[in-house]
Amino acid sequence: MRHLIDPMDLSVEEIDRLIEVADDIILNGKKYRDSCRYKKLATLFFEPSTRTRLSFEAAMLELGGSILGFSSADSSSASKGESVGDTIKVVSGYADIIAMRHPKEGAPLAASLKSSVPVINAGDGGHNHPTQTLTDIMTIHREKGRLHDLTIGFCGDLKFGRTVHSLIKAMSRYDNIHFIMISPEELQLPEYIIRDVFEKKGIPYRDVRTMEEVMPELDILYMTRVQRERFFNEADYIRLKDSFILDEKKLVTAKKDLSIMHPLPRVNEISTKVDDDPRACYFRQTLYGKYIRMALILSLLEVDVDED
Repeated sequence: MRHLIDPMDLSVEEIDRLIEVADDIILNGKKYRDSCRYKKLATLFFEPSTRTRLSFEAAMLELGGSILGFSSADSSSASKGESVGDTIKVVSGYADIIAMRHPKEGAPLAASLKSSVPVINAGDGGHNHPTQTLTDIMTIHREKGRLHDLTIGFCGDLKFGRTVHSLIKAMSRYDNIHFIMISPEELQLPEYIIRDVFEKKGIPYRDVRTMEEVMPELDILYMTRVQRERFFNEADYIRLKDSFILDEKKLVTAKKDLSIMHPLPRVNEISTKVDDDPRACYFRQTLYGKYIRMALILSLLEVDVDED
């Protein structure tokens, strides 16, 4: 029995296989419609979520399975003081697989130790969000047609953005990936990512202050939100915030096949006018997330559609 707690739990070969299955689901969806018939997915969301929870539920329903669960801790026995371990022991008797989001880092790992069915970490605080990383990799594969020989610019809050940290770790395993970090000094990439990924693997990277100076080089621009609450004073935020808002003017020098990604939700860091640009793929990104989660569910449940 396998769980998915950290995106690095999966080898490159396993990720490639998930992408292969997800691609086939996109092309041949009908043959997967009953692949999880009579199987149940429990979505245990101890904090609110829109895209991730609905994506998991849509994935299971399109595989012919059913769903149960809750969308906040207030609607679960956690509000009565029940431990995560006890909740998981009970729910794993009702479901075949569990997707769990929790505000405390490490909670899904603790849950997996008590579960009799596979557990998928759907986000634990600022720690991991492995299916978002799979979604991002799937998006790069679909938009660029490869997972190598790419220049990726990460822009915005690189200090606290868990999606950025996870994707950097995952993409560092592919060949000839060039990383460019675009952020204010206050929100630079943490030292431990620089040390454990770039320096340990000998991967070159650049650190710049504006997206304009590197825009012509980028194959992928991964946007994140610069949050007011991350700054020590309002003056610094006001001074810097517009530098990290993507609009049509900043895209003038970009490649024609640039892919603009964002884990969402978006606030104002990407102008809505950019939405109509064919290079904007953040809404397609959410759809790719459904397909890769379908592939992951099939894998963890050890369902081989070709043999059915």
